[in-house]
Amino acid sequence: MTISANQLKLLWTAKTKLKLSEAMFRSALVQIAGVTSTKELDRDGFAALMGFFVYCGFKPLTSRGPNYGDRPGMASFAQIELIRDLWHEWTKGEGDEDSLNTWLTRHWGLSSLRFLPRERAPKIITALKAMKRRAA
Repeated sequence: MTISANQLKLLWTAKTKLKLSEAMFRSALVQIAGVTSTKELDRDGFAALMGFFVYCGFKPLTSRGPNYGDRPGMASFAQIELIRDLWHEWTKGEGDEDSLNTWLTRHWGLSSLRFLPRERAPKIITALKAMKRRAA
């Protein structure tokens, strides 16, 4: 399976930030991932290449969703971020905020994480951990 468009953008961003020449980038593709083009990259090759780029000093930004602040009776920012991280891991990086909201609507009756009550957050976290365990 080939990598997503966002993963491809991340590769090119890493190449630019590390100031790699085209020849150096192609050499890394061949030597680390075993491919001659980014179109041939699979998830394992992408992970290996990103590991190499991080070793070389690239620091990818982590995407964070909106911070809804400290609201009485509502889930904390840490709980919301944990749910986002678990969703990202369970979907193997393919899931975005919209797909998470769709899942929340179908299974929990919530249209968004900003409406998540504090007492329901642990249940959703436990459910996502169980889904991740079953998928492994």
